[in-house]
Amino acid sequence: MEIIKGAESYRLEGTNKKAVLLIHGYTGTPDEMRPLGDYLNSVGYTVRCERLPGHGTTVEDLKKTTAKDWFATASNACKELLDEFDDVYVCGLSMGGLLAIKVAATMPVKKAAFLATPIFLPDRRIKFYPILKFFIKELPKRKKNYGNMMKYNHSYEVMPTKPLGSLFALMNDVKNKFVKQVKVPAIVFQSTIEHTVVPKSAQYIYDNLGSAKKELHWLNHSGHLITLDKERMQVFAEIERFFQE
Repeated sequence: MEIIKGAESYRLEGTNKKAVLLIHGYTGTPDEMRPLGDYLNSVGYTVRCERLPGHGTTVEDLKKTTAKDWFATASNACKELLDEFDDVYVCGLSMGGLLAIKVAATMPVKKAAFLATPIFLPDRRIKFYPILKFFIKELPKRKKNYGNMMKYNHSYEVMPTKPLGSLFALMNDVKNKFVKQVKVPAIVFQSTIEHTVVPKSAQYIYDNLGSAKKELHWLNHSGHLITLDKERMQVFAEIERFFQE
């Protein structure tokens, strides 16, 4: 199995004896989280981001995986960090945000950040998924040009439909169960203009978090990959502030 160059897992050693687990999105790779990882590492955190099963290789590999596989990788990485550090934080983007919510609900992390996390999706074809999955094996993706940050975008050009059933099940589990079980301080970010996640997803997450301390931040000039877009430094700084408070 050959990994796409730039799509590898990474660990950045820090100095403050605290660690952050980053989790990338569906069809994406750890590199889409690298600018945030580099930022957090520059202020002292050890940062780890694992390549989720089926990602960063081929679309055919992704078709063989499910949300159970993705969560197993994320949760195992978190367990290993918890064995090593007293303070572990988790941050996920898109589908990685769903996994981060489940991690925060079930593991003793210190704080959490959820970026562009889907609870509601705009694609009307979703309700026909049980039938469409037999006829449509892959869906084209609308990929935004993030300028010089495209060097961090190694995501697949298409979205395989076979694993979507487990992704939708994860989404429902987060919506109906896990988001309410998150008790640690949490910060939520969502663009108002992106086309992948319906913005009200962020409001739902914020409203239903069981956290006593929580924040919701709206972005007005970013696409779905907010870690690569115009407002990324604002997002990074807010995450740093929130984690340090």
